[in-house]
Amino acid sequence: MATSKSKNSIDIGAALSRGAAQFRDLNPKEPGQWPILPKIATCIGVTIAVVALGWFVVLSDADKALQAARDKEPRLKDDYRSKLAQAVNLNELKKQKEQVQEYVTQLEKQLPGKAEMDALLSDINQAGIGRGLQFELFRPGQVVIKDYYAELPIAVKVSGRYHDIGSFVADVANLSRIVTLHNLTIAPPPKDNSGNLVMEATARTYRYLDAAEVAEVKRAAAAAKSKQKGKKT
Repeated sequence: MATSKSKNSIDIGAALSRGAAQFRDLNPKEPGQWPILPKIATCIGVTIAVVALGWFVVLSDADKALQAARDKEPRLKDDYRSKLAQAVNLNELKKQKEQVQEYVTQLEKQLPGKAEMDALLSDINQAGIGRGLQFELFRPGQVVIKDYYAELPIAVKVSGRYHDIGSFVADVANLSRIVTLHNLTIAPPPKDNSGNLVMEATARTYRYLDAAEVAEVKRAAAAAKSKQKGKKT
């Protein structure tokens, strides 16, 4: 028995020695002439290197893509919840949209067109005269064009009794068209003991733009935007 174990140990040791001997004095310029063990070891090493390189290159890109998808997940969930809430409340939102549209339509009806501006100015003037006020100034200013409407400021200066002036302001507020009063001041006139007061204000009335004016506004906005881009470049 002892002889058999000793023989096996000698055989394993000899095999290891022979295998190690195959790795000695290898010529790296002629790998084709290497013994079988160095060739196998080299193939295994190259395979491991290729797999490791693929792991770091290919899988690292996949890991980045996965992380980017994970980062998008909360935003997509919030977007989904928002759209789900809108879908659930779609009928209610449609009703609200119709109500808003009706309100906008009512407001648009309170805006005169270009041809109705003269009549509106006459209504303001008649409101003051009807209250017994004396117009010392009634001067329309320069029209200011906005995106979808035009604004006309009117410098107004009237004199009369306090209650008549208050009634005039109420009449202007109750006109069928939108007229607002700004920078309003009321004071007694200098060197006048009649009890009258003088009111100065800027009345602003508004009108909607016709199709040609809206198109002109859009062209001007587009030209200004194009010019701004040209300056940046």
